[in-house]
Amino acid sequence: MRVMAQVGMVMNLDKCIGCHTCSVTCKQTWTNRAGMEYVWFNNVETRPGLGYPRRYEDQEKFRGGWVRTGRGKLKPRAGGRFKRLMSIFANPVLPNISDYYEPWTYDYEKLIDAPLGDDFPVARPKSLLTGEDTQITWSANWDDDLGGAPQHALDDPVLQRMRDKANEDVRLEYEKSFMFYLPRICEHCLNPSCMAACPSGAIYKRTEDGIVLVDQDRCRGWRMCVTGCPYKKIYFNHRTGKAEKCTLCYPRIEVGLPTVCSETCVGRLRYLGLFLYDADRVGEAAATEDEKQLYPAQLDLLLDPDDPEVVADARRDGIPEDWLAAARRSPVYRLAKTYRIALPLHPEFRTMPMVWYVPPLSPVVDVLSRTGHDGEDAGNLFGAIDSLRIPIGYLAELFTAGDPAPVASALRRLAAMRSYLRAENLGEEPDESIPAAVGMTGAQLQEMYRLLAVAKYEDRYVIPTAHAEQAAQLDELGCSLETEGGPGMYGSGPFGEASGRPVPVSIETFHALRERQGSDERTDAEHRYNLLNWDGSGRPEGMFPPSRSGDGGTAGGGPAHD
Repeated sequence: MRVMAQVGMVMNLDKCIGCHTCSVTCKQTWTNRAGMEYVWFNNVETRPGLGYPRRYEDQEKFRGGWVRTGRGKLKPRAGGRFKRLMSIFANPVLPNISDYYEPWTYDYEKLIDAPLGDDFPVARPKSLLTGEDTQITWSANWDDDLGGAPQHALDDPVLQRMRDKANEDVRLEYEKSFMFYLPRICEHCLNPSCMAACPSGAIYKRTEDGIVLVDQDRCRGWRMCVTGCPYKKIYFNHRTGKAEKCTLCYPRIEVGLPTVCSETCVGRLRYLGLFLYDADRVGEAAATEDEKQLYPAQLDLLLDPDDPEVVADARRDGIPEDWLAAARRSPVYRLAKTYRIALPLHPEFRTMPMVWYVPPLSPVVDVLSRTGHDGEDAGNLFGAIDSLRIPIGYLAELFTAGDPAPVASALRRLAAMRSYLRAENLGEEPDESIPAAVGMTGAQLQEMYRLLAVAKYEDRYVIPTAHAEQAAQLDELGCSLETEGGPGMYGSGPFGEASGRPVPVSIETFHALRERQGSDERTDAEHRYNLLNWDGSGRPEGMFPPSRSGDGGTAGGGPAHD
């Protein structure tokens, strides 16, 4: 057994309100620059719906993930090395810009500079790719809140797979009653097919925390990784000619801060923590013959951080003590393995994804309430979960390769938690038969409630920091994911655009960030403000116009003091 650590994420879909705050803050932090206009490392999809890019789950078309051969081995669905080599200069299996969308802006200068006239000026949409007038037909969140609309839901790949199992009437009734939001980022898989598909070896999985990254120096822009990723969470930067993807905000993770999408999430639905897993058994688990057994096989990979044998092996393999302590407190381990209410997205792709989802129970409660029944009663909830088979079937196609049993079990545990805690809140005697019906105790339901409903910041994000001996490596980092003119956006070299070397860029260290956020003094005026984590101390120079003399203000727009 070889023990390794993996930073993982769990999202509670019951709490997602589809506000897209996570998408916007991620966009502003990582992809708000030339060449990445169409790129969303984080996007929120409405289900049922087409997803982003459109129909990305249709692997018969996009050829992502792994397939199991007759000899029990895995190979990329896009083909072996020879097949990829034959198409290396013209990869035919890629989403095109219409599968994503043609990004646009508006001609605001027309509104500002238009001369006086009888007609109102119009800011026409302009393509960010060509600069020409464009017609808006699609975007990353185009099907938002339209999951049940026939023009979108009929093409949902998951619904199409279910069509053979359910007649048209039942399917349409399902569309009327069930809709939820699904936020998506890179899965940072244990068995990433994007890494296997890369001819230049530019994609790697960090040994210390399992984050999957793209080495911008080694990337040659073959785009085989885009085909290989079944979740289509690797994008091509048409400005630099390089592939880019979600980094799980590793500069923040290294100093103990959560990802930007987690930090800014309005619903507080994201959890970050550590999994310990047996690296020697990943290939065996991913090659499980029965697709419906892939979820249990992935669960078996996750090791108990309280097991003395696991702890001893982890120490032997060089995992630090504070990381083992973080693994014991990990909220993602408890939600996925202890309580078994978090499920992986599309395990049938055989990539062993490490972003997990708590399935939504709210639609079931809403359906019950509309019929006049008590939507929080355990008997009603358990009966509804058993009878609403189409929603369970849809969730099973998303999270358990079509096996409804783990989904039903997760929903029953969530329903039991609601009913058990409601009795306590109403001052009634808790019914211990409710947790017993789902194989849990009352104390476990209480712990699960505290984690899902009222968890504090330090309980939702249990992130071990990098060690002092690594500080010199963290102080200066070469990073291509920056603004116009930054690293990765340098000019042409002798072998084409972006063939030079990136210039290292300083990041704010953990101690500098903590000192700035906890200081009562104004931050140095020379500091470049990032309003995503600005502490509100002082007034950034240039944010407000200079004060006029004699009005009681201070020169240069600084704050006035009493």
